[in-house]
Amino acid sequence: MPENKKIGLHTLYQTDKTKAEKILLGASANRRGFLKSGAIAALGTLLGAPVVFGKNYPSGLIPAAWADSDLPFSLPGKNGGLVILNDRPINAETPPHLLDDKITPADLLFVRNNGIPPEAGSIDPQTWTLTVEGESAARSKTYTLADLKSKFKNYTYQLTLECGGNGRKEFNPPAKGNQWTTGAVGCPTWTGVRLKDVLNDVGVKNDAVYIGYYGKDTHLSGDTAKTVISRGVPMVKAMQDESLLAWQMNGADIPLLNGHPLRLVFGGWPASCSGKWLHKIVIRNRVHDGSKMTGQSYRVPCTPVAPGTKVPDEEMCIIETMPVKSLITFPKTGATIKRSQKLPIRGHAWAGDTSIKAVDYSIDFGATWQKCNLEAAANLNAWQHFSAQITFPQSGYYEVWARATDAAGTAQPMLLPGWNPRGYLNNACHRIAVKVQ
Repeated sequence: MPENKKIGLHTLYQTDKTKAEKILLGASANRRGFLKSGAIAALGTLLGAPVVFGKNYPSGLIPAAWADSDLPFSLPGKNGGLVILNDRPINAETPPHLLDDKITPADLLFVRNNGIPPEAGSIDPQTWTLTVEGESAARSKTYTLADLKSKFKNYTYQLTLECGGNGRKEFNPPAKGNQWTTGAVGCPTWTGVRLKDVLNDVGVKNDAVYIGYYGKDTHLSGDTAKTVISRGVPMVKAMQDESLLAWQMNGADIPLLNGHPLRLVFGGWPASCSGKWLHKIVIRNRVHDGSKMTGQSYRVPCTPVAPGTKVPDEEMCIIETMPVKSLITFPKTGATIKRSQKLPIRGHAWAGDTSIKAVDYSIDFGATWQKCNLEAAANLNAWQHFSAQITFPQSGYYEVWARATDAAGTAQPMLLPGWNPRGYLNNACHRIAVKVQ
């Protein structure tokens, strides 16, 4: 019998979240920062079950039972279970339980747009071209898609794409931008040619520092003279084997909203680096200065700052490799099981340009941790899969937390990491609610 048939996956019954928020806001904490017993008891009443290991519950934390919402919508080529964050431009994330596949299906990959995608009728793969030029290019060359497919060896890699603002919703004071929770991430397979092969065919001068891209999306204002987004990466990332000019996702054309007919894919770096509807690449002798490369876009303070601090542009550093992170994809938060059952969990973990060394889970709010089974990555920049079987000591309300550790020994923080003005790089432990009865 499939696991999802063994476990009652109905959601914890609805409660008055306003009452819960009042309890949390008004609750006092002990000297170690955990909720006092009165607040824990009140939360247990609203949850309909005692909060097991409540003595370890951090003050100010909303129970995972109330952390997610399901607001269905539909987009062409996309699963109706995605959650829309914005419709102009279109941005949508994927609830964790829909990311359970080891290879993310195309219809479940999140959508992150800064402008208006080109209309499907305006795209002809037969006439689409890519031009590579710039002050550090030995020459300017233009390729058709047919040229790219036939002239260079084709490669397929599984590569993790994650929006730099994934998890922004948890920051306080709030940060401007799409209020992503956990679903602006995915790891499909991508087929194309290595960017470095094309760059070498054009010729790269010794003074090359960066590449930048330009896409065919248009500015929200309708002004075709304005560039929507033009970001890039240093040459060392551009010349990595796994950095692709891709035209296929999971063996089929890339969905229009994800960049058809051609896009860059730089796994493990902010997805904003991976330009969509790609028509031009520039090889630069300086850090690329295109739209959303300067100011505070996709940058964090070079040194830690207090929440709410206004940070000057010159003290903000460009985000490069993404931090270590994990996501529980089964079961869906709110699972209810019987006291006699074990709970199988599984999910994914990733860490920018490095690998995951371990994933652990906790059922006592981080007081103790147990190891998960961990699989190797398909290739560099692909996420890794973890699983475990959990036994609970008694009936009640629990939260299952996942914590990944990368090859360098850096582990996810239990709670929200350092605040930054734009709400980037939240890699706090993912958690789900479980009720044992």
